[in-house]
Amino acid sequence: MLKIERHNRIVQQLWTTGSVYVSELTRTFQVDAVTIRRDLAELEKAGQLHRVHGGAMLSAGLTGEIGVSPLVAPVQGQRIAEAAARFIPDHSVVFLGPGTLTRAVTPFLSKHTHLTIITNALDIAWYVAQQARMAQPVTHTLHLIGGQAAPDYGLYGADEALRHVHADLVIFEAGGLDAERGLTHDDRDGARTTRALLNISSQTVALVAPERVGRAGAIFIAPASEVDALISDHEAPTPALWDLSELGVRIILT
Repeated sequence: MLKIERHNRIVQQLWTTGSVYVSELTRTFQVDAVTIRRDLAELEKAGQLHRVHGGAMLSAGLTGEIGVSPLVAPVQGQRIAEAAARFIPDHSVVFLGPGTLTRAVTPFLSKHTHLTIITNALDIAWYVAQQARMAQPVTHTLHLIGGQAAPDYGLYGADEALRHVHADLVIFEAGGLDAERGLTHDDRDGARTTRALLNISSQTVALVAPERVGRAGAIFIAPASEVDALISDHEAPTPALWDLSELGVRIILT
């Protein structure tokens, strides 16, 4: 079988099952593990998958550009997500809210140990569960907050459940962040959930697409000063970043 044929079949299987194992692929294609690992490395370089111990998973950026940041380029979003993952200490409790950027954080969780991950996003929960299934031994604990499913894969409406949650760190995606107009969102459910998230942790990190820095969404959530750190791309407008930094918001640009 030609290499391109193996690559195509590997990607097809990833889209079907979400993950592949080196041991299974060696039996399927009747080649050695070195060849399969080389295939996976080449596909990862092409952005088709994310390698983990023993196999690979579908790249989080390929599961559909959903959430509040559909304009974020995949590479740009991955840089923001990787910077966010550096905030997460091992042996901590972290809440990941719904969104394209927060979903992109999930592949980097495999670099951490003994995390308790809480989310109200179906896609994030699925990805973390796939990581746990492939990890030996399993090092993370996953909790999914329920509610009514929305098009961004978020589960909304379980406000009472959120009030009983405590996290060391909350990472969420903001629809808009401006020094004067505050933290905002374009969706009512998303705004209500984000408002609740600000109360369950002493450290909050907002992932914001550069075009949404200095922008105000339709629904006010909280003053911008309630955000501890903002992670965005270097294309974010400088005046808006300066104004936010003067409020005490830590600025991280990728």
